[in-house]
Amino acid sequence: MDAIELAKQAAIAAHEKKGSRIMILDLRDMSDICDFQMICSGTNTRQTQAIADNISARCKKTFGISPLAVEGKQGGFWVLLDYGSTIIHIFSGTLRDYYAIEELWPKAKVITLSTESKAATKPVQTERS
Repeated sequence: MDAIELAKQAAIAAHEKKGSRIMILDLRDMSDICDFQMICSGTNTRQTQAIADNISARCKKTFGISPLAVEGKQGGFWVLLDYGSTIIHIFSGTLRDYYAIEELWPKAKVITLSTESKAATKPVQTERS
């Protein structure tokens, strides 16, 4: 299993449950914690829980793995799924702006989800300005 492929599949799973502001940070040369972080938002706690469930199900089906740890799912305000080299953050409401974790790595390459085509949803790598 490739860490970037896991992050991309997680992003697609989040999009399937109407997750918003989906991005993948490439931290391979910047962090000792993980290689990639996928960050997305939901409008409420029920949606963040549904996004987390869909990501877990997709990773189990596609890669045959479960998260090493899950934090915050019961409350649903900030759900963290730890897959080792890929960490997934799902925020509800304004918590994403409050914590702004994507700003911890301003030089990280960002991969955002291309949603221009309804038939195909695939991550696209972009550079930060």
